[in-house]
Amino acid sequence: MKKKHAAEKRHRTIGIVISSIAAVGVLALIIVMVVANGTPRTSPEAIEIDGVQNYPNLVAGHVEGTVDYEQSPPAGGEHASVWLNCGVYTEPVPNENAVHALEHGAVWVTYDPAQVSGDELEALQAAVPSTYSVLSPYEGLQSPVVISAWANQVELDGVDDPRMQDFIDKFWQGGDAPEIGASCSGGIDGGGRIA
Repeated sequence: MKKKHAAEKRHRTIGIVISSIAAVGVLALIIVMVVANGTPRTSPEAIEIDGVQNYPNLVAGHVEGTVDYEQSPPAGGEHASVWLNCGVYTEPVPNENAVHALEHGAVWVTYDPAQVSGDELEALQAAVPSTYSVLSPYEGLQSPVVISAWANQVELDGVDDPRMQDFIDKFWQGGDAPEIGASCSGGIDGGGRIA
C-alpha cells in the first residue's frame, strides 16, 4: 500500500511539474506574440525610398486600343476598360490592362527575363504579395526589376533589393491609386498565368 501511495504521489508531482512547464511555455508564447504584433507598423507616408519616380496628374480614363505611355513599363494613365487579373505571369501582359490593375491599388512587378531567371525568378515570385499584385516579364527594362504602383515607380538593382518591400509597404493597396480596393480578379488573364 505504501508503494502504491508513493507511486501515486510521484505521478501527481510529475503531472504538476509537466503542467507547470507547459503553462509557462504557453504564457511565454502569448507574450512573444503580443509583443511582436504590438509593434506599430510604420506609416506608409513615413517610408522613404531612394530612387522612386512620381508621376503626378495621371489621367485615369478608359480607352480602346493601345496607349503610348511615357514610362516603360507604365505607372498609370489611360487604360483598357477591363483590368488584368492579378497574379503571376510567365509571358508579357498587355500594358493597358495592367495599368487598370494599378488603378485598383495593385503593384506591378516587372522583370527583364534576360537578367532574371531560375532561382532569382523563384525568389521574386515568393517576394510579391499574394493578392493585388501582378508579376510579369518585360523585355528591355533599364534594370533587372521595376516595381510600379499608380503614379509611382522604382528601378531595382535585383530581386533582393530591399527597396521592393519598402515600395510594397508604401504603395500596395494605397498610395495614389484612384480605385483602391476595386476587384483584382474577374477581369482578363494575360498569357502564361500560373498563379
